Formats: sequence, structure tokens, C-alpha cells
Amino acid sequence: MLVCEWRNFSTDADVYTREFFEETVGDEFEAMMFKDDEQIPAYIWTVNYVIIVKRSSKILTDLSFEKIHRNPVCE
Repeated sequence: MLVCEWRNFSTDADVYTREFFEETVGDEFEAMMFKDDEQIPAYIWTVNYVIIVKRSSKILTDLSFEKIHRNPVCE
């Protein structure tokens, strides 16, 4: 499900608000996509990136963000 409004989500250690997320990745939020009934988004779009949200552990919920440029410049 694609949503254009920010939805807070949390791990065992952090609560991700829009402000915290934008400060963490250094870019402005645009949309997020949730798979099935997950509470943590799978993808987050910002002005300059598509961010893949990866779970780092199966026992504890820990996340990492992989940033991919939305409009790469090819020479």
C-alpha cells in the first residue's frame, strides 16, 4: 500500500517520526510503501532518493536504510 502521508513506525530502540527520519537520511519525505500488514515500510521515497528499508536482525527489530538516487545522471 502506497501512502503519501507520513506514518510513524518504531523499532526496539527508536521511534521514527518524520523529523527524525529526514534528519537521519538528510532529505525530505514524499511517500512510503507498506507490504501486506507490516508496520514498518518497505520503501520510502524522498525528493532525491528511493530508500529501501532493511531489517538488520530477526530477533530484535533493527533497521538500516539503503539510499538509491531517483534520477541518476549517465554520461
